[in-house]
Amino acid sequence: MDDSQAMNSRHSGVDGDPSGGAVTDGDEAVRTDPSNADDWSTDEAAPRIDVGVLVAHSPGEDAGPLQSFAERMARDGVDELAAATDAAWRVHCAEPDPLADRAPRRPSEFLDEAAHHMVKRPYDLVVVVTDVPLTTRDERFVEGLASPLARVVVVSTRRLLRTPGQDTVRELDSAAVRWNAATLLVHLLGHVFRADHDDGGVMAPFSFDPSRRSVPPFDANITKHLKGIVTSIPEADISRGRLRRLAFHAVSLVRNPGIVVATLLGSRAPLLPFSLPRLSTAAVTPTLILVFSAEAWDVGLNLTNRTTALFAIGSIIAAAIHLLYVQRLSFPRERSQVVTEHMALVNVTVFFILVVAMMGLFVLVGSIMLLIELAVFPPNLMTNWPSLEDPTVGLVDLVRVGGFISTLGVLSGALAGGIENRMALRHLALFRDKP
Repeated sequence: MDDSQAMNSRHSGVDGDPSGGAVTDGDEAVRTDPSNADDWSTDEAAPRIDVGVLVAHSPGEDAGPLQSFAERMARDGVDELAAATDAAWRVHCAEPDPLADRAPRRPSEFLDEAAHHMVKRPYDLVVVVTDVPLTTRDERFVEGLASPLARVVVVSTRRLLRTPGQDTVRELDSAAVRWNAATLLVHLLGHVFRADHDDGGVMAPFSFDPSRRSVPPFDANITKHLKGIVTSIPEADISRGRLRRLAFHAVSLVRNPGIVVATLLGSRAPLLPFSLPRLSTAAVTPTLILVFSAEAWDVGLNLTNRTTALFAIGSIIAAAIHLLYVQRLSFPRERSQVVTEHMALVNVTVFFILVVAMMGLFVLVGSIMLLIELAVFPPNLMTNWPSLEDPTVGLVDLVRVGGFISTLGVLSGALAGGIENRMALRHLALFRDKP
């Protein structure tokens, strides 16, 4: 499909009935159920949600069964969502994409491809279905995870087919797997719409039930909330010009500060440097030399507190911008003329995560510097340096020198850390840590 066809895909296909139900679109080699296709009527007044389904399968495996499973799961799931939201849901299935290996993956590793499809087609939501194990940030294996910010859901069939601690392997086309998968999908899409486990019904914590043969409904109190959220989908997008895109990102943040702040608070961004040892090593190593350098002490002691603070703030922001663009952590990575509002929010959140991570790196390096100054550096050595008018060095002076050296360390870490794209993406906490 060329770009012009892809951009028009939203205007083709068959819509769902606003009273409940959905049908797949035929744009991308999707097999539409002929028994149902004629039953749906188009209501132009109803919101329409386009869901893209991406299949990422293990190398060498036949993608056919997994593709059929993904399509059936999506159809079963959006039927319940259509009934709960009074919206017309359409499912679009892209061509299966083989993975490089069978290793476990975190959901953020699928975000790049999902974002590319989301702005190219475009889709309002993306569901990624894979047969490799899916892990959380704590390396726990789970059935699926959702990102309310990116509007991406990742489902793994591994835990659906295998019960932990047992050798029994279920069939992919069994009734139990079918309805548990549909329930999981509705549950995760509920998280995308900011419903939580306390909302009951299908939003109760997911567990595999062998006797399940239908999707549990949403509780009545959450249905009104879902209808309110759905009315904002689809959303605004921007097409051309760097300045327009920058302004669009700023406006998107002003419109949706809550979800950005919530994602940032749950990201553990200050601890990100501990997960990226190359970055931390590149930051700490030169400072261990500078802290014993007379020139660094001369500059640090003669700076004002305001200058030191402004230098640190500017360097932290510059380091975050450098990592964002040089490591290509903004979405979508491929050149695209369209950036949707929630992709803009993802980019804004990634930037703020990097800023907070650089602040964490600054505190880490600064703590090491202050420890060396207080416990290792000879206290009487400064009194013999001719560059000092006042040989007395107080705690404020030590903090200022440590802050100045730490700022240089942050810049060094960002410039020489050499973060690999995939490694950085693995630690961007854009997904919930529980199904």
